[in-house]
Amino acid sequence: MEFRLSDKSLLPALIALLLLGSCISLAVGAMTIGWRDVLAGLMQWSWPGMLDQEVPEQYALVLGEIRLPRLLLGLIVGGTLGVCGAVMQGMFRNPLAEPGIIGISSGAAVGAGIVLVFGGVLSIWLGAFYQELQWLLLPAFASTGAIFATWLVYILGDRGRSVVMMLLAGIAISALAGAALGMFAYVATDTALRDMTMWQLGSLSGATWTGVLVTGCIFAISAGLLWARANDLNALLLGESEARHLGVDVIGLKRQIIVLNGIAVGAAVSVSGIIGFVGLVVPHIVRLLRGPDHRYLIPYSALLGGLLLTVADTIARSVFAPAEMPVGILTALLGAPFFLFLLWQQRQQIF
Repeated sequence: MEFRLSDKSLLPALIALLLLGSCISLAVGAMTIGWRDVLAGLMQWSWPGMLDQEVPEQYALVLGEIRLPRLLLGLIVGGTLGVCGAVMQGMFRNPLAEPGIIGISSGAAVGAGIVLVFGGVLSIWLGAFYQELQWLLLPAFASTGAIFATWLVYILGDRGRSVVMMLLAGIAISALAGAALGMFAYVATDTALRDMTMWQLGSLSGATWTGVLVTGCIFAISAGLLWARANDLNALLLGESEARHLGVDVIGLKRQIIVLNGIAVGAAVSVSGIIGFVGLVVPHIVRLLRGPDHRYLIPYSALLGGLLLTVADTIARSVFAPAEMPVGILTALLGAPFFLFLLWQQRQQIF
């Protein structure tokens, strides 16, 4: 039986859950902070001296410098993965397409690993420009790796028509990326090796305001441009020939999607590492609730992706507090059974 919600009920429900999840994320952690102290601490941090009441300075610092940027980064990264997963599944016309599964996140991790491990060599090449460009190098290299991996999957997967070749290409790219990251780890310093290990597990613990600003701008631009092609993606669901008859520049659309997805995923991976299965699970849930229309699928996937990653990160840093579980492990535990279920559903097509 098909169950669909209208925009009047789904959008307010998602926004309400997002606000509730954000408040819980700010309050819960190694240090539990009450609701009133959360609000007072945020006001104290953003506008010192505005409140008459005394707020512990420790609360203001924890909220303003640690939990708020981490919350915003989780919303941005989760939204990015949700949007990219929805658009890629539309382009490939396949429900198994997801940045983590078909090797795109691994390609981005290789690009980011080059900057992390060989930053000293890059500083010699770039000279005085290195310090000025350092904030941009990580997302730029990660995006380049993601774009190359997406293009490779698209070509080897018979332009998205072969599920088997697409999955095999993803396995090959992930294996190649794993070998490259292993080589980087072999020559890396202790600091770089620790950062790379956290990357491969996926974590939001390195959230900074610079990362929030950079990835937020990239996410807003990429998601906006992809949303503008929602009608073309709807036409592509009918088939490439049918889309061409409807006036869609199919080749141009696919090139735009590959570049925008690569840039957005690369930026997300550069600040959070490899967080898998969010881009797989979220679009499926939205399709069940609202249908496959990309005009609604893309923005709702952004909201639900941000909500899912925020909740997962809150659980990951609260269950074993003061220790912290990398959030990528938790999303894999939740998403892997869902992926196996999709494979079971498509076994006739694959074999």
